[in-house]
Amino acid sequence: MAAPMMSPADARQHAAFTALMWALSYPGRPARLPAAGPDALGLIGETLVDLETGFFTPDAALAARLARTGGRGLPAAAAPYQFYPRLGPAELELLAAAPVGSHAAPDLGATVVVGCAIGQGARLRLSGPGIAGSCEVLVGGLPDELWELRAATVRAPLGWDLFLVAGELVLGVPRTTAVEVLPWPM
Repeated sequence: MAAPMMSPADARQHAAFTALMWALSYPGRPARLPAAGPDALGLIGETLVDLETGFFTPDAALAARLARTGGRGLPAAAAPYQFYPRLGPAELELLAAAPVGSHAAPDLGATVVVGCAIGQGARLRLSGPGIAGSCEVLVGGLPDELWELRAATVRAPLGWDLFLVAGELVLGVPRTTAVEVLPWPM
């Protein structure tokens, strides 16, 4: 019996899903998206959003692209998938409303995808499941308030899973991962 062939778009989305899965399985270890470049958030959106899900993004062009998946555009407080190409004070207010799930249904917490710079910026120490001891990563282009908001919001199993995206690289920070912002060495 012959296996069905994947279209190029299917193969690209399959590779993106695999990268996202590995990024969440091994927090702090960058995974590589398939040739995503500046299009990474759109590729991730096309991979995760479908007819049965909803999304939120403050970016009009990205919202139009995600709408073509058949997913429903929703307010930030109701959207299971949220995409922020840039994160400033206005976007942080929206993110503060993101669903965190409930003890009866923790899977209803949002998945948040944020554009950033990996390999520069704030020095973070990650620890928790999927990390041997702890690891340190550099993540830039994000306001310090993001980590304060996350610390105040995420109480595993409640909270949101976070993907940090820079070009073809994606870092997963699941709600079970502790994040400590470290000072720079003097």
